[in-house]
Amino acid sequence: MNIGGLCHRNPITVGRVDELNKAAQLMRAHHIGYLVVIEADTVDGRQRPVGVLTDRDIVITVVARETDPRSLCVGDIMTPQPVTVSETDSVEKTLREMRRVGVRRLPVVGKHGELVGIVSIDDVLDFLAGQLQNLAASIRNERLIEGTVRP
Repeated sequence: MNIGGLCHRNPITVGRVDELNKAAQLMRAHHIGYLVVIEADTVDGRQRPVGVLTDRDIVITVVARETDPRSLCVGDIMTPQPVTVSETDSVEKTLREMRRVGVRRLPVVGKHGELVGIVSIDDVLDFLAGQLQNLAASIRNERLIEGTVRP
């Protein structure tokens, strides 16, 4: 399974120059805590990730410092040059990358570097839980078959 099959497609995004309040409102409206900051490539127009913004970024950088959020735009507090994974990367490679940079979510890009989705630890855990259920069902089925074939 590659990560493109697990990621959430069409993620909610913002621009670098968008108002921080707008970003926070998007997070609230969509019940998410992570936005990918995108810009169109000047050559091909594809939307590429140039940063990420989390609810934690807003709390630590703005609220805790008592900064007026209306005075800031997304680019002022986003994490620039985000680590990304390719939609063709394996689950294992993605988990290694998440561990290496200490994050729970990563933007997923296509073959031209364009944003195609977001993958989270929750997405991977759901996939792995399904695989474990398949293994458990296989063991149960083996017992049933053996009990029928060799009573």
